[in-house]
Amino acid sequence: MEIDLRELHVMAIVNITPDSFYAGSRNASAEQIEARVRAAVEQGATIIDVGGYSSRPGADDISPDEEWRRIDRGIDAVRRVAPDAAVSVDTFRADVVRRTIDKWGGVIVNDISAGELDEDMLRTVAGYDVPYIAMHMRGTPATMQTMTDYSGDIADEVMDYFRRRIDLMISAGIRRENIVLDPGFGFAKTLEQNYRLMHSLDRLVGMGYPVLSGVSRKSMIFRLLGTTPDESLNGTSVLNFISLEKGANILRVHDVREAVEVVKIYKTYISQA
Repeated sequence: MEIDLRELHVMAIVNITPDSFYAGSRNASAEQIEARVRAAVEQGATIIDVGGYSSRPGADDISPDEEWRRIDRGIDAVRRVAPDAAVSVDTFRADVVRRTIDKWGGVIVNDISAGELDEDMLRTVAGYDVPYIAMHMRGTPATMQTMTDYSGDIADEVMDYFRRRIDLMISAGIRRENIVLDPGFGFAKTLEQNYRLMHSLDRLVGMGYPVLSGVSRKSMIFRLLGTTPDESLNGTSVLNFISLEKGANILRVHDVREAVEVVKIYKTYISQA
């Protein structure tokens, strides 16, 4: 799979789940999945992120077999509708990665735990030599929002975390050029911590790795504004622009057309500097 993750990308969220926090992102039937993928590609997504495990706060656990079944259906739809599209797989389980790549070939691995929830993940990613998105989180989706007590500045904590995890990734055999960092907006962070982290996102970018920003319709928007995920598109676009200005490379979004427009406006804006 050839994709330069240092370029600007819009990553389309394709959830094969019944319980994702944003109801508009849930895709149950084969027809819904295909329609979602087709629309995302037509609107300009360059990466399709397929997930079968809801990571919303308090989400229920599902078996690896069920997660794999969902992801398999999702990638099957992508390959039918957009065979040349880059695919990322949103999973923290090494076995799901193995089954995916053995059947479908190279994918980007998008791991909310940076390898902490499965001790075999880093070795598995290294063995397949695929891009690896490592996200900052504490605990699990079920417990993370009880773990927001940081001893110092949130940006310092996140950067220290990534320094430790990167050392382990490199030791496991993952090449530096395959590593992407995700600060994990909304994961084990309060509303205020999310905005402090966004304000310091350029510091994370300064570590020298591509950075993914995933703020789409999250609680840092709708809780601040007193609205709902359904009413959070405008706030998402604002934070996506800020993310790009801070140096992020990848926007992970529910709303592809709007994110592509943000990227176009941003590119035009900086061309005038």
